[in-house]
Amino acid sequence: MSDDDADERAVEAAFRAGDEQALAAVYARWSSLVYTLAVRSLGDVGDAEDVTQKTFVAAWTGRAGFDPDRARISAWLVGIAKNKIADTHDARAKIRRLQEQLAATGRTEEYAEEPVDLADSLLLADEISRLEPDAQKVMHLAFFDDLTHAEIATRLGMPLGTVKSHIRRSLQRLRSRLEVTDAARRP
Repeated sequence: MSDDDADERAVEAAFRAGDEQALAAVYARWSSLVYTLAVRSLGDVGDAEDVTQKTFVAAWTGRAGFDPDRARISAWLVGIAKNKIADTHDARAKIRRLQEQLAATGRTEEYAEEPVDLADSLLLADEISRLEPDAQKVMHLAFFDDLTHAEIATRLGMPLGTVKSHIRRSLQRLRSRLEVTDAARRP
């Protein structure tokens, strides 16, 4: 066994044992490979960064399942990355289907033509203030400062995936609260 093979086996064993320095070494060595696979498949830098982060988080939390006798850590990481890339493609397809369904109902024009109502803006601001602090910041930047997901991630120093998750969960909460409020206002 060469010195490189011995070093890699030592890092793999330390990684599996939960050594954070081994995690740093594995990330330094293989993150560019994971990122490259993701950006080539997804064609989006932000999504590729998210996939890279998710891959290493999954590897770290699932390190007990890594068996160095079955595969090298690089192959194991590539397998995890491929699953995360596939998950991202699936999520994109689901969003496209939902957008197509919304467009098919013709309701997108109905919402686009409505003028901004001060009462609705105040109601929205009140509902946003009830969210957890990080979600409040994200939603404020999205609604009132009209920033993109990537701009919000940069401004707050959060991973893009975290920003998207905050927005998705917050919109679900806001929708359910606002539907109750709207139903209460109807005669």
